[in-house]
Amino acid sequence: MKAILVALCLAVLASCGADGGPMTPSAALGMSVGTGGVSTGAAFGMSNNNVSLAVTR
Repeated sequence: MKAILVALCLAVLASCGADGGPMTPSAALGMSVGTGGVSTGAAFGMSNNNVSLAVTR
């Protein structure tokens, strides 16, 4: 949960474009069902032309 909050805060701060072009936030959620049960996943990130940052779980 803490990683999600940190990624969200970074995305908000970076999207204002204070030091260069604005960064584009991205998010993805996933769920899979297998013999071991149900598993979930999430990925949050942001990128521009030069830099890309992602946090996955």
